[in-house]
Formats: sequence, C-alpha cells, structure tokens
Amino acid sequence: MAAETKPERAATIRAFRAEDAPALMSILRDAPEAANWTQASYRESMNSPGAVAFVSEANGSVTGFIIGRWVTDEAEILNLAVTPWARRRGEGGALLGAAIEEFRVHGASRVFLEVRESNAMGIAFYEKHGFSKTGRRAGYYRDPNEAAVVMEKKLRH
Repeated sequence: MAAETKPERAATIRAFRAEDAPALMSILRDAPEAANWTQASYRESMNSPGAVAFVSEANGSVTGFIIGRWVTDEAEILNLAVTPWARRRGEGGALLGAAIEEFRVHGASRVFLEVRESNAMGIAFYEKHGFSKTGRRAGYYRDPNEAAVVMEKKLRH
C-alpha cells in the first residue's frame, strides 16, 4: 500500500486493518448517504484481489475510511465516509488521494464511482477532485430506493 499521508489537519491516513471494521460501522450509522455494508462485507472485501482500503485516524480513533478496488487498468471507489465531526477538514480528500495514488501504482488509467443522486455535497466533493458525471443508474441504492450518478476520473501517469 501507499505510504502514510497526512490531510490538512491532524489526522493520519493509514492502511485499513481488520480490527477497524467496528469503527467503520459506527461511522456509517452517521453517514446515511454512504453505501451501507455489513461488518463481514468489509472484512471480506479486504481479501479480494485488487482491494484498496485506507482509514483516517486522529487521537487514536478512526474518523473516516475509503474502500476501492482495481482490475487491470480500471479502478472503482466502493465507499467513502468520514464521521460528521471530522468533515470539512481535508480527511475525505486525503483518503481519496491515497486510494487514487494506490490505483496509479497498479496501472489504473481511470477511476469510477457511484454516488446517490440526492447527495449534492458528495457530487460536489468528487467534482472538486476531478471526477465528472458520466451516467445514471436508476434504482441503484436501497433504503431509500434511489438512482446513482456514475462519475469518472481519468488518471495521468
């Protein structure tokens, strides 16, 4: 995995560890806009080929996470969430940057993701980081049922 990086504030970005799974579940309870997986799903995804996962940590607590995967020259962000009290401090951008750098190392030329259509802040966040809208998937999300906006970022090597 890529070297540790620091966002604009005091959090550290590091590789996800299995013992981080309960903290991810806690973050997700306060992030209804994120994809809601089970704790077992997070552990399982870490054993998948091409898995990329980082957490942000401040004062000994996990404050955010990103999970993605790469296959040949394409990558996908599967989930990104930051605890509400740590938002707007650069952690989301630092997590995204760490994952994108890891994808580059493995030869990915573009990164895809889906974001809830109603998540205007999320869409703006990804646009700020160089993603553009490329499509829409009706009924992609459940609880509540909602379309996804598909976004893509082309990577330069």
